[in-house]
Amino acid sequence: MSTETDSVQALISYLEHESTPMIVIDVEYNILAANTAYQRQFATPRQQVHGQKCFRVSHQYSVPCDQAGEHCPMKQALATRAPDRVLHIHHTPRGPEHVDVELRPILDDTGNVIAYVERLTSVATASAQPRENGLVGRAESFNSALSALQRAAPSQIPVLLQGESGTGKELFARALHAASPRARGPLVVVDCTGLSETLFESELFGHERGAFTGAMHRKIGLAETAHGGTLFLDEIGDVPLPMQVKLLRLIESGTFRRVGGVETLHADFRLVAATHKPLKQMVEAGTFRQDLYYRISAFPVHLPSLRDRPDDIPLLTQSLLQRLAGNDRMRIDDEAMAALKRYAFPGNVRELRNLLERARLFADEGVIRLRDLPQDVLGTEPTTALPRGKRQDSEKARLSHALAMFDGTREELARHLGLSERTLYRRLKTYGLE
Repeated sequence: MSTETDSVQALISYLEHESTPMIVIDVEYNILAANTAYQRQFATPRQQVHGQKCFRVSHQYSVPCDQAGEHCPMKQALATRAPDRVLHIHHTPRGPEHVDVELRPILDDTGNVIAYVERLTSVATASAQPRENGLVGRAESFNSALSALQRAAPSQIPVLLQGESGTGKELFARALHAASPRARGPLVVVDCTGLSETLFESELFGHERGAFTGAMHRKIGLAETAHGGTLFLDEIGDVPLPMQVKLLRLIESGTFRRVGGVETLHADFRLVAATHKPLKQMVEAGTFRQDLYYRISAFPVHLPSLRDRPDDIPLLTQSLLQRLAGNDRMRIDDEAMAALKRYAFPGNVRELRNLLERARLFADEGVIRLRDLPQDVLGTEPTTALPRGKRQDSEKARLSHALAMFDGTREELARHLGLSERTLYRRLKTYGLE
């Protein structure tokens, strides 16, 4: 037995002592071994993954990930001879799930890659299937933001969530908190919108009894409440300019005084801020402090608009209907869904939720139809939408590509695309792709 084979076999034996799902893959994408944790989490009870292609098991693709239009960490690691990390949507016995994949190449004595070790960590803070709470999405832009959160979560670096109103900043902040070492501590949300200087200071720092008219009791501020956890400053661009210097002092030193107090207090928290405003332009205009901006924006994360993730609309719609209807079964027909996917959604996910909440009141027999949608959705098409013919060509190309790359059943392909099996069959028939 060669030294190379001995090394791989020793590694395979070592994996069994790891509680994290791990596999060993050769340079031809074949799975050489999988530890018990991997078999338990990513394989069916009778599934034999040894000897199968990794892309077939993980994604049900018939070709490697990079040929299916995705980032392939193996290809990157082969080129750089260094570890690579990516967030993928994996096929599991429970359906598609977000998985953080870390891949490390194994080199021989001459520096050539002979195999790879892949460590897989499920991302519990987001779902690639309909869910009644939390973050939901599969689109590349959504996964990019989620991947950034996964990178930032273990550290204490301040995170700035940037994006349009209604993109789910608080949900992303909650996901970041839940994935951090401070998850057992409190997540305290401070809505900075519409607060005067005096009210903001009292809310954030608290006040002593008698500090001002009406202060009948001591009040503990939100910064103190966040001790040991995460302080989320939502719409930080609305913080009054005179208060920004006190906020900066709190962030940098962790110290503050209650309004009317003389005692210096300390709060240990992780800072997450969010805004839909252009803070850089505000700095240039003198309406936002430059030093505060650079302190809160150490790790900026852009949250995509709903226009940037139209393929997530069916998944989001199913999730929102579950949240709104509760135990009452509610669904949306294909024509109404097509109308939603054509709409620009200037109000993003918040607008989609409000729209569905209204539509379900008009829906008969638990089905939202085209007639139940507001005229704004029906009457105009977004200026960024493709003409009907080009849109159909684009959808046909997408389905054709999925058929060529995907190696599972039609039922599994429908779930992969976020469609019902019936809808998938009808679209394949329409485009002559049966």
